[in-house]
Amino acid sequence: MWIGAVALVVAGFFLVRHAVEIGLLTPGVRTLLAALFAVILVAASEAARRIPALAEDSRIGQALAGAGIASSYATLYIAAALYHLIGPLPAFVLMIAVTTLGLFLALRHGPPTAVLALAGGFVAPLVAGYDAAGIGPLLIYLGLFTAALFGLAIHRGWSWLALAATAVGFGWVNFLLVALDPNLLTGPAAFVIALALAATLALPRTGVTSAWLRAAPIVVGLVQLLVFAPALQFDGFAWSFYLILAAAALILAWRDARHLPGALAALGLSLALLAIALSAPDHGATFIAAPVLAVLFAAPGLILLDRARSWAILALGGVAGPVLLANLLEPSRLTDWQWAGLELIAAVLASSISWRRRAATDSHDPGLIAGALIAAILAASALGQLVPAEWLPAILALVTLGLGLWARRTGDAALLTLPILGLFATLLAGIEPVVDYALLIAQSLAGEPLTAPLLPPLADALRALLPLIAIVALAIHPRLFGRLRNAALGIGIAAAILLLYHLAKLPLAIADDARFVSLGFVERALITHALFAAAILLRTRLPAIAPILFGLALGRLLWFDLFVLNPLFVAQQVALLPLALHFALTGVWLHRFLPPPAATRAAMAAALLATLAAVRQLAHGSIVTGPIGIGENYGYSIALLLLAIAWLTLGIRAASRDLRLAGLGLLTFVTLKVFLIDAAALDGLLRILSFLGLGVALIGIGWVYRRFLAARPKASVADA
Repeated sequence: MWIGAVALVVAGFFLVRHAVEIGLLTPGVRTLLAALFAVILVAASEAARRIPALAEDSRIGQALAGAGIASSYATLYIAAALYHLIGPLPAFVLMIAVTTLGLFLALRHGPPTAVLALAGGFVAPLVAGYDAAGIGPLLIYLGLFTAALFGLAIHRGWSWLALAATAVGFGWVNFLLVALDPNLLTGPAAFVIALALAATLALPRTGVTSAWLRAAPIVVGLVQLLVFAPALQFDGFAWSFYLILAAAALILAWRDARHLPGALAALGLSLALLAIALSAPDHGATFIAAPVLAVLFAAPGLILLDRARSWAILALGGVAGPVLLANLLEPSRLTDWQWAGLELIAAVLASSISWRRRAATDSHDPGLIAGALIAAILAASALGQLVPAEWLPAILALVTLGLGLWARRTGDAALLTLPILGLFATLLAGIEPVVDYALLIAQSLAGEPLTAPLLPPLADALRALLPLIAIVALAIHPRLFGRLRNAALGIGIAAAILLLYHLAKLPLAIADDARFVSLGFVERALITHALFAAAILLRTRLPAIAPILFGLALGRLLWFDLFVLNPLFVAQQVALLPLALHFALTGVWLHRFLPPPAATRAAMAAALLATLAAVRQLAHGSIVTGPIGIGENYGYSIALLLLAIAWLTLGIRAASRDLRLAGLGLLTFVTLKVFLIDAAALDGLLRILSFLGLGVALIGIGWVYRRFLAARPKASVADA
């Protein structure tokens, strides 16, 4: 049937075209015939409603009515645009009449006719010339027509018609935005407000239930005005339109909570417009609109804070958004102390929101959580503008401590995690000394002996590291920092170690090769033993920190003293702190910290190093570099022999299998060394006697050890 209706319309067009081609009719007659054809179609649609045989199928009347409306718009196009038989203003009036007829027929015949009325009514101004009668009459026509469509949609419950009318209405606004001169855009901008509000009120009455779909007209209107504002150069009209629509969104949300999504969207888009305006070369009336915008959202948000969570977001957006954006994008507008004053006032308001929502613990309440976070940001920004840049880490630490104390006061799980943000912000604010330390550590690990000149200035180090340590002190609370608690502790411990390392490097201040030779080993050893001692002291008090300190001390000893800066290869004075004492003390630390049997084995390794170091230092003096002499070689044999006997004796008395086996192994090694290496220069009978003595000695060692095993109970023998 609808294809047939289209065929009727096409037939009318071809009839007129044929008459034109053969020159049979004048333009006036052709137009009159087209109008008559449209009237006949409309009349036929009405007849179809009354003739019983046709009334049974409503589609016949709908098709004829739709064809009649389409033919009416085509006739108007022929008369006005093709033949210029009527002027723009009469054409505009006739267009309104045809549109009214279309709405009337849609009311009588139903949705299909309404579709044609919708399409024809919005396209008709293009036929007559959208600016034929001026922009004002065009907007009045669009407004009345859209209102009529809304009324029809409400009457029939056609939500699709209301949505379509809204979409096409905004489409017209976009067309005008492109087509008109910027000086003529005030009217279309005002039309956006009317359309957005009318659609927002109409949609629920047509059966729309989705909260976001109900908020769509307001959101689209705000986006549309966001596009209009730069064209209007952010003048008073642009901002007033935007503020009016935002206020309308708040009023609707106040009356019906289902409109809160629209109010939230209004907040976000308003702040976006503010950011765009502040970034533009010409701000227009932005600095007058900014405080109005702040009050517009903050006042109702603070008043209605206890009604719904979304009001807390609106309040915080109004309190913090405008002042932070203005300070960030246009800081020269006010002095630092003026910005600081405004932000401190905003911080107090944000804190009050968090305080008022303190009972909503562990409910992910935005007022409690976001209020505290935004208050901290505002306070940090305000105080940061009143102090030199190098003191920013201290300001951030102070604010983070306040945030952490408030989190501990409320006990809210989400709020307890927020101080980690302040910790990372403090770390970034003082990153320059931290980078200096990282470079120093890298060069030190590579074997650079002169590290004191690489240290950052102490004042900068204190300003960067002390705030980190202070923040991490909050971690005494077991839930603070949440899942990132270990990361926070790691940052704090690293900061404390770096600071102590810096302080430990200051007394000797080794800055040249001569001082390194005389004091390098002593300084390094003292720092290592200080770390060992701290690990022992904190083992029970701070069990999470003690292993870190112990591992750091042991790593320093293995890497520096035995590898990259070993005194055997790199000349260093060892007189002030003998090597033997250094390794012996290390053995004490290892024995006290490690659990058995690792403690015994580590202590034996340290004792072995201490014995070797004692012989080396006795042979070479304070500088232990150089080749091994004959006397030193024999000294190693004697010292290791005494150590082996001591281990065997202690192992037997203490019933320590590790000591006995280590003593036996070392004794065997020393015996082999004496007869195979120390006596290597012997020849003839002496060599024979040396091997004879080696055999007797090894057999004697085995016999003595076996006698010992035989004298012990069977259970102990099995252990041996």
